[in-house]
Amino acid sequence: MSGTLTTINPTTGETIKQYEMMSDSEVDQTLARCQEAFRDWGMTSLEQRAEAISAIGNELRKSADDMAPLMTKEMGKLVKQSHQEIELCAAICDYTARTGPDALADEHRDIGDGKRGIVTYSPIGLLYGIQPWNFPAYQVVRYAIANLMAGNGVLLKHAESVTGSGLFLRDVFERAGLQEHLFSVLLISHEQSDGVIDDNRVRGVTMTGSSAAGSKIAAKAGVALKKTVLELGSNDAYLVLADADLDQAVKVCVQGRIYNNGETCIAAKRFIVVDEIYDAFSERFIEAMSQVRSGDPMGDDADIGPMAREDLRDTLHEQVEKSISQGARARCGGELPSGPGFFYPATVLDELEPGMPAYEDELFGPVASLIRAKDEDDAMRIANESRFGLGGGILSSDVDRAIGLARDHFNTGMVFVNGFGLATPNMPFGGVKDSGYGREHGGFGMKEFVNVKAITVSE
Repeated sequence: MSGTLTTINPTTGETIKQYEMMSDSEVDQTLARCQEAFRDWGMTSLEQRAEAISAIGNELRKSADDMAPLMTKEMGKLVKQSHQEIELCAAICDYTARTGPDALADEHRDIGDGKRGIVTYSPIGLLYGIQPWNFPAYQVVRYAIANLMAGNGVLLKHAESVTGSGLFLRDVFERAGLQEHLFSVLLISHEQSDGVIDDNRVRGVTMTGSSAAGSKIAAKAGVALKKTVLELGSNDAYLVLADADLDQAVKVCVQGRIYNNGETCIAAKRFIVVDEIYDAFSERFIEAMSQVRSGDPMGDDADIGPMAREDLRDTLHEQVEKSISQGARARCGGELPSGPGFFYPATVLDELEPGMPAYEDELFGPVASLIRAKDEDDAMRIANESRFGLGGGILSSDVDRAIGLARDHFNTGMVFVNGFGLATPNMPFGGVKDSGYGREHGGFGMKEFVNVKAITVSE
């Protein structure tokens, strides 16, 4: 197997760098070295692992001024958001180091009849992560740090377009003192990736990406009887109820749609507004979206940068055009710009109906779908009829009422009340339905890929 991986600057369309892909023998050697490192790491104490992870967090902060521009150069996010992402990654390290030893400590249980039980959380081996490009550092740190804390070895196949960021992270981990090869980056093809999933040294697979890709990965891992955790796409709905503060709602919804250039699995994508305030909200929202500025993500003036790849921009534009051809209306944006780079304007579509891409599918970019609902019940029905279920939001002045709706009626893994959020180290992250399964963060990720071992002692 031979070939190259190419990174391209989406702001200019120019090639950044090419990387030689690994041969099959190099892949085998990488897995062997990771396995050897795991044998030592899996026997270290929880406190030693926590110290190593804390050091990684410190090194991430030290490396931010070098890593943030690289991330922006490779995928187009605003450089200030690259810095925010790195700080989030460091915070994940802090949280994991602080809570990991207690979360994974042995549990002692009284069984009765003169017996006592011990529950241990033992590492299982090598964990393989297949990760996307939209958060070049966070997508990796999210699963890698939890599984290093659990005592596993970690393999990464990063998206081609952020290959440099993946290799930079490996170097950060090792500069922080992590044992060499314990976190290994694989520069491989999809065909080689299937072989990694099959390899007996790999005991679990985690993947972030589209529902279609997740289904294939789960099937491949399932044949090999290997557990998976999948964080897939979504068309998250934000419900704007009649008692919402319109100024706050507009601010939250615009931020939720354009953050990270709109290329976020948990971004606010569909805005389901009750009829009573639909006209007032939509007028303000469209005006605010029309003021969103595209530009150089390395500067200070832009609200959004370019989309990460040209093919992704083309797909988004096709979804917009198809929705319009089926009766939707573009209230701002919606036109493919000329010039260098893979820019796409902030866009609002309304008059949407079931069957349109902007109503049914995930639009992965700065395009907002405005949907009118008759009332609160109708809004919740529309939100829950989606095949996705990653996140969502509720905008309402009655916070207790909103919490009740979120808890009892909203069929998603995460709900944000009167705000927009991405990820928090101490809260679980994950979805339901076609948005995947399994949880990361909040202590849950550390126990996804462990052997929960029951030891019974008779005395």
